[in-house]
Amino acid sequence: MPDSSPRSSTERQPDISREDRETGGRYVVRIDGHEAEMTFSKAGQHLIIIDHTAVPDELRGLGIGSRLVLRAVEDARKAGQKIIPLCPYAASEFTKHPEYQDVASK
Repeated sequence: MPDSSPRSSTERQPDISREDRETGGRYVVRIDGHEAEMTFSKAGQHLIIIDHTAVPDELRGLGIGSRLVLRAVEDARKAGQKIIPLCPYAASEFTKHPEYQDVASK
């Protein structure tokens, strides 16, 4: 009988890479040939705008989207940046996680 329980939080988390360009960039997760991404634009040195999150059907339900947002929040904290979560998914994560408000642009 297949195990239908959720994945254990002790399982190895997928690596998230950050790709930067002059005016923006993206966070990417690659698993088994599938790629999830969250893109952002840079609005100066101290502000990023999360504008798109895409997780393919094959990776849905694994918490990948929320991990991408968390990584952006962690990076913003380290860099002293603020985030505008323009993407509806990122905006919903900021609503669900009041602890992200320290990096939310007012």
